[in-house]
Amino acid sequence: MIKYLLNCKDCTIEFESWFASSIEYDKLKKLKLLNCQKCNSQKIEKSLMKPNLSSSSFKLSEKNNSINKDLKKKLKEYQSFIKKNFEYVGENFTYEARSLHYNEKNKKNIYGKASLKDVKELKDEGIETSMIPWIEDKDH
Repeated sequence: MIKYLLNCKDCTIEFESWFASSIEYDKLKKLKLLNCQKCNSQKIEKSLMKPNLSSSSFKLSEKNNSINKDLKKKLKEYQSFIKKNFEYVGENFTYEARSLHYNEKNKKNIYGKASLKDVKELKDEGIETSMIPWIEDKDH
């Protein structure tokens, strides 16, 4: 992927856009599929972009590490809540979710494993599920 700073020759705004490659940019330009976000003009030109300097990427990296640590901590807290308040049904999640949905007498909270296809099928049946990233404990 490549990001270009683009200039509109009609309204003179600048905007950024991502392309699969420089060849893809050239192809879209030739087919007249590039247009200004503001005035819809097709008079778009590439502009020079400043390089991404290592010092700024280092600061971003530090910030991302802090965000990742906070996110990981929140996910672990959420997982702890789920483990305490939900029953683990493992690979039988899809079966158990259907059983609970169609048997209105038995209401309990469950968690387990399901494929994206299974989750989509449950949703199509009107069965609510949620997917969260699960962080495995390295100690166990």
